[in-house]
Amino acid sequence: MGAWLDERLSEFVDVAGFLARERFVYESGAAVTGLDAYRPTTFVWFHRDLAEETVVPGPIHVIYRDDRIVVIDKPAFLSTIPRGRHVVQSVVVRLRAELELPELSPLHRLDRATSGLLILATERRWRGAYQSLFQRQEIEKTYRALAPLRPDLDLPVTVRNHLTTSRGQWQAEVVPDAPANAESLIELDSVIDGLGSYRLTPRTGRTHQLRLHMLGLGIPISDDSIYPVVRDIAIDDFTRPLQLLANEVRFTDPIDGGARQFVSVRTLPLRSEVA
Repeated sequence: MGAWLDERLSEFVDVAGFLARERFVYESGAAVTGLDAYRPTTFVWFHRDLAEETVVPGPIHVIYRDDRIVVIDKPAFLSTIPRGRHVVQSVVVRLRAELELPELSPLHRLDRATSGLLILATERRWRGAYQSLFQRQEIEKTYRALAPLRPDLDLPVTVRNHLTTSRGQWQAEVVPDAPANAESLIELDSVIDGLGSYRLTPRTGRTHQLRLHMLGLGIPISDDSIYPVVRDIAIDDFTRPLQLLANEVRFTDPIDGGARQFVSVRTLPLRSEVA
């Protein structure tokens, strides 16, 4: 087991040190020793040491809460779930502690860079009913974005194409001539400080869908650090939030049949929340 753990985890943790301090355990709670015979299809548990994280500025507004769901309005730069270098500074970890809901979990994705509405289930038993709404595309979501104006662009327009992601790549890509798997309605609402204020209605939920669809129209969303090119920005640089806001969500509650509609308390342009 020691050799197997070393091969799999030595890049991330001090395997020898963890074994010596009995920090690897089996499901029974018994400590793993380096000389244990290799056991295939066995779970081994451990907690890695967390690096110190810079606190992400800006409040998490609780828009709505009942026994089944919590709807929050998150600031830019805050991850939805623990991932990579963002563990404590994630919606799930922070709110599980603040709301005393140990099973709290998100029902959909919201990029770290994106601000706005996120729906979470309070307990595991409610996840299936609400996630089925997303799977059946019965959740209506509206976003707002700031981006350049193009007088020659005929709006509103519906963008349809095939988007794909590759492991290890920051950017998603458009696959020409492949069957469409992503669709967004793009409308111009108004002009703010020389930029267009756009209303975006995604009809599917692909990774970076709205960012790519706006880019494809020649109007990339303002302060996007990934599109059209990946910019090298320090992990603790919170000065220029992506001007993309998950603004509104509407659905029929699958448990009680009630109509639900929630609106973000944030507005464009999104300002830096650094004190």
